[in-house]
Amino acid sequence: MAVIISKTDRRTFLKKMSSAAGSIALMGAFGAFPSSAKAEPLHLALLSDLHIPEDTTNNYRGFYPYENLKTAAPLVAESGAKGAVLTGDLARLTGEPGDYAHLKQLLDPVMNKMPVAMTLGNHDHREHFLDAFTPASGERQNLQNKYVLVIDHPKVQLILLDSLLATNVTPGLLGKQQRRWLDDHLKENKKKAVMIFFHHTLGDGDNDLLDVDKLFDIISPYRQVKAVFYGHSHVYRYGTRNGIHLINLPALGYNFTPKQPIGWIEASIDHRGGQFTLHATGGNKEHDGETTRLVWRD
Repeated sequence: MAVIISKTDRRTFLKKMSSAAGSIALMGAFGAFPSSAKAEPLHLALLSDLHIPEDTTNNYRGFYPYENLKTAAPLVAESGAKGAVLTGDLARLTGEPGDYAHLKQLLDPVMNKMPVAMTLGNHDHREHFLDAFTPASGERQNLQNKYVLVIDHPKVQLILLDSLLATNVTPGLLGKQQRRWLDDHLKENKKKAVMIFFHHTLGDGDNDLLDVDKLFDIISPYRQVKAVFYGHSHVYRYGTRNGIHLINLPALGYNFTPKQPIGWIEASIDHRGGQFTLHATGGNKEHDGETTRLVWRD
């Protein structure tokens, strides 16, 4: 069950988070966490659906994705987070090289302060993305035509999956190879709480993750899997399935309805649960500063 913390409580939360363990290697990707982080939660910034265009004046519904990230990036950089995860639709529509060049430029304040890891969405182009960004050695897994990362923290493991089916094709697919890899990986890695990240939503529609039921057939029996994080819908919400928490991150580029915020999430995660604070930089700001606390399944 989600618990909402007031804005006053949030100040205490942020003060505690800013004193978290020392920084990790600034590599544009995660690298190893220091031993001093063992007793500390993992402090992350979570962003989704940035839709950064090559044309800086490109806009949708009155929102300018380039300007949105230009505003948010310094806030993320100064948040005290020790890393950032971006869950896809990094590029505006078709993943052009110019989109990723601007993304890299806009993320510079963040990447100067912390490592950044990314998943791919339906508006991304895998090869163009990899031309612009290279993961730290040892993080990327050996899967053909899929971009999969495993990032270890002393108490938590992050698994970043690739749900990109084809560029500018709306539905997503993990595929048999990636699902088989995930099953084998979870079978051999049971000592840490696992957080899974990818882009696509978990419904049964034609535009969702097409193999969502097969995914949950795999992950539900593995009790170390605590939460799944995703974007795609441009909706900010929480849910559960088979005891696994589902965290639909807000979009930063633009919303689809006035009821939704645009912004990012500041997270504190460990093996027991997580706290998630909304930073609404546009759209509906009614819940800006509110924190949702989740307790993981045993």
